[in-house]
Amino acid sequence: KTMDISKFKAALNGGAPVDAKIMAEVGPYNMLIGETPEYSASALSFEDSNKIFGSTFTEGFAWECLEVLSGPPTVAFRWRHFGKFTGTYTDKKGNKYQGNGAMVNVIGMCIAKVNDQLIIESLDVYYNPEDLLKPLTTMVKMGDGERPVGADEGDSKNVKAPCCTAAGAAQHQNCAVM
Repeated sequence: KTMDISKFKAALNGGAPVDAKIMAEVGPYNMLIGETPEYSASALSFEDSNKIFGSTFTEGFAWECLEVLSGPPTVAFRWRHFGKFTGTYTDKKGNKYQGNGAMVNVIGMCIAKVNDQLIIESLDVYYNPEDLLKPLTTMVKMGDGERPVGADEGDSKNVKAPCCTAAGAAQHQNCAVM
Protein backbone atom coordinates (compact mmCIF):
# COMPACT_ATOMS: atom_id res chain seq x y z
CA LYS A 1 0.00 0.00 0.00
CA THR A 2 1.51 3.31 -1.12
CA MET A 3 -1.30 5.76 -0.42
CA ASP A 4 -4.10 6.24 2.08
CA ILE A 5 -7.08 6.49 -0.27
CA SER A 6 -9.33 7.77 2.54
CA LYS A 7 -7.11 10.88 2.90
CA PHE A 8 -5.37 11.12 -0.46
CA LYS A 9 -5.46 14.42 -2.38
CA ALA A 10 -3.43 15.49 -5.40
CA ALA A 11 -3.11 18.97 -6.87
CA LEU A 12 -1.35 20.47 -9.88
CA ASN A 13 0.44 23.82 -9.65
CA GLY A 14 -1.47 24.95 -6.58
CA GLY A 15 -4.86 24.20 -8.13
CA ALA A 16 -7.86 22.51 -6.58
CA PRO A 17 -6.98 19.09 -5.15
CA VAL A 18 -8.71 15.91 -6.31
CA ASP A 19 -9.24 12.81 -4.22
CA ALA A 20 -8.19 9.23 -4.98
CA LYS A 21 -11.56 8.38 -6.55
CA ILE A 22 -11.39 11.22 -9.08
CA MET A 23 -7.72 10.49 -9.81
CA ALA A 24 -8.64 6.86 -10.56
CA GLU A 25 -11.54 7.94 -12.79
CA VAL A 26 -9.79 10.60 -14.89
CA GLY A 27 -6.29 9.09 -14.83
CA PRO A 28 -2.93 10.66 -14.08
CA TYR A 29 -2.35 12.22 -17.52
CA ASN A 30 -5.67 14.07 -17.44
CA MET A 31 -5.22 15.18 -13.85
CA LEU A 32 -1.62 16.29 -14.35
CA ILE A 33 -2.07 18.03 -17.72
CA GLY A 34 -5.53 19.58 -17.68
CA GLU A 35 -6.69 21.99 -20.38
CA THR A 36 -4.04 23.43 -22.71
CA PRO A 37 -3.88 24.57 -26.35
CA GLU A 38 -2.72 21.06 -27.34
CA TYR A 39 -4.62 18.84 -24.88
CA SER A 40 -8.11 18.61 -23.40
CA ALA A 41 -8.36 16.46 -20.29
CA SER A 42 -12.12 16.96 -20.11
CA ALA A 43 -12.57 15.45 -23.59
CA LEU A 44 -10.56 12.29 -22.87
CA SER A 45 -11.19 9.23 -20.76
CA PHE A 46 -8.49 7.60 -18.65
CA GLU A 47 -8.13 4.95 -21.38
CA ASP A 48 -8.01 7.49 -24.23
CA SER A 49 -5.25 9.49 -22.54
CA ASN A 50 -3.21 6.32 -21.95
CA LYS A 51 -3.61 5.40 -25.64
CA ILE A 52 -2.43 8.85 -26.74
CA PHE A 53 0.73 8.78 -24.64
CA GLY A 54 1.36 5.08 -25.27
CA SER A 55 1.30 5.88 -28.99
CA THR A 56 3.49 8.95 -28.46
CA PHE A 57 6.23 7.33 -26.35
CA THR A 58 6.41 3.87 -27.92
CA GLU A 59 9.66 3.05 -26.06
CA GLY A 60 8.27 4.20 -22.71
CA PHE A 61 8.08 7.40 -20.68
CA ALA A 62 10.27 6.91 -17.63
CA TRP A 63 10.13 8.80 -14.33
CA GLU A 64 12.97 9.41 -11.91
CA CYS A 65 13.55 11.30 -8.70
CA LEU A 66 16.38 13.78 -9.22
CA GLU A 67 16.82 15.16 -5.71
CA VAL A 68 15.13 14.80 -2.34
CA LEU A 69 15.01 18.19 -0.62
CA SER A 70 13.37 17.28 2.69
CA GLY A 71 12.42 14.15 4.57
CA PRO A 72 9.20 12.88 6.14
CA PRO A 73 6.54 13.78 6.96
CA THR A 74 6.74 16.49 4.27
CA VAL A 75 8.88 15.16 1.44
CA ALA A 76 9.88 17.70 -1.19
CA PHE A 77 11.65 16.40 -4.28
CA ARG A 78 12.57 17.28 -7.85
CA TRP A 79 11.66 14.80 -10.58
CA ARG A 80 12.06 14.18 -14.29
CA HIS A 81 9.82 12.40 -16.80
CA PHE A 82 11.54 11.51 -20.06
CA GLY A 83 11.22 9.46 -23.21
CA LYS A 84 12.00 9.44 -26.91
CA PHE A 85 9.26 10.84 -29.12
CA THR A 86 9.22 7.84 -31.45
CA GLY A 87 5.49 7.52 -32.04
CA THR A 88 2.62 9.74 -33.05
CA TYR A 89 0.99 12.37 -30.83
CA THR A 90 -2.64 13.31 -31.51
CA ASP A 91 -3.65 16.75 -30.21
CA LYS A 92 -7.11 17.79 -29.04
CA LYS A 93 -8.13 18.82 -32.58
CA GLY A 94 -7.17 15.42 -34.00
CA ASN A 95 -3.97 16.65 -35.67
CA LYS A 96 -1.30 13.94 -35.73
CA TYR A 97 2.40 14.64 -35.20
CA GLN A 98 4.99 11.98 -36.05
CA GLY A 99 7.92 12.11 -33.64
CA ASN A 100 11.50 12.50 -34.81
CA GLY A 101 12.99 10.29 -32.07
CA ALA A 102 14.27 13.20 -29.98
CA MET A 103 14.25 12.99 -26.19
CA VAL A 104 11.47 14.84 -24.37
CA ASN A 105 12.46 15.91 -20.85
CA VAL A 106 10.03 17.30 -18.32
CA ILE A 107 11.33 18.56 -14.97
CA GLY A 108 9.09 19.20 -11.98
CA MET A 109 8.81 19.31 -8.24
CA CYS A 110 6.50 17.57 -5.81
CA ILE A 111 5.63 17.98 -2.16
CA ALA A 112 4.35 14.72 -0.71
CA LYS A 113 2.85 14.43 2.74
CA VAL A 114 3.23 10.99 4.29
CA ASN A 115 2.12 9.43 7.57
CA ASP A 116 4.36 7.74 10.14
CA GLN A 117 4.30 4.54 8.03
CA LEU A 118 5.39 6.51 4.92
CA ILE A 119 1.99 6.08 3.26
CA ILE A 120 1.20 9.02 0.93
CA GLU A 121 -1.65 11.27 2.03
CA SER A 122 -1.20 14.11 -0.47
CA LEU A 123 0.79 15.17 -3.51
CA ASP A 124 1.29 18.75 -4.66
CA VAL A 125 2.85 18.53 -8.13
CA TYR A 126 4.48 21.53 -9.82
CA TYR A 127 5.60 21.71 -13.47
CA ASN A 128 4.68 23.38 -16.74
CA PRO A 129 2.48 21.03 -18.84
CA GLU A 130 3.67 22.90 -21.96
CA ASP A 131 7.15 21.46 -21.31
CA LEU A 132 5.60 18.09 -22.17
CA LEU A 133 3.17 19.09 -24.91
CA LYS A 134 5.05 21.73 -26.92
CA PRO A 135 7.80 19.32 -28.05
CA LEU A 136 5.12 16.89 -29.23
CA THR A 137 3.92 19.41 -31.82
CA THR A 138 7.35 20.78 -32.79
CA MET A 139 9.86 17.90 -32.62
CA VAL A 140 8.36 16.17 -35.62
CA LYS A 141 9.74 14.14 -38.49
CA MET A 142 9.99 16.15 -41.70
CA GLY A 143 8.89 14.76 -45.03
CA ASP A 144 10.79 15.15 -48.29
CA GLY A 145 11.05 18.82 -49.19
CA GLU A 146 9.71 19.98 -45.82
CA ARG A 147 11.60 22.19 -43.42
CA PRO A 148 10.81 23.72 -40.04
CA VAL A 149 9.26 27.18 -40.20
CA GLY A 150 11.32 29.81 -38.42
CA ALA A 151 9.84 32.11 -35.78
CA ASP A 152 10.15 35.07 -38.12
CA GLU A 153 8.10 33.22 -40.75
CA GLY A 154 5.41 31.40 -38.80
CA ASP A 155 4.69 33.22 -35.56
CA SER A 156 2.77 36.46 -36.11
CA LYS A 157 3.54 37.54 -32.54
CA ASN A 158 7.19 37.93 -33.59
CA VAL A 159 6.41 39.90 -36.74
CA LYS A 160 6.45 43.67 -36.37
CA ALA A 161 4.54 45.92 -38.68
CA PRO A 162 6.45 49.05 -39.78
CA CYS A 163 4.49 51.14 -37.30
CA CYS A 164 5.74 48.97 -34.41
CA THR A 165 9.34 49.98 -35.01
CA ALA A 166 10.93 52.92 -33.22
CA ALA A 167 10.61 55.02 -36.39
CA GLY A 168 6.92 54.16 -36.73
CA ALA A 169 6.22 54.92 -33.07
CA ALA A 170 7.97 58.29 -33.44
CA GLN A 171 5.53 59.11 -36.24
CA HIS A 172 2.54 58.08 -34.01
CA GLN A 173 1.37 55.47 -36.49
CA ASN A 174 -1.27 52.96 -35.40
CA CYS A 175 -0.01 49.43 -34.97
CA ALA A 176 -2.06 46.32 -35.62
CA VAL A 177 -0.62 42.93 -36.35
CA MET A 178 -3.04 40.13 -37.17
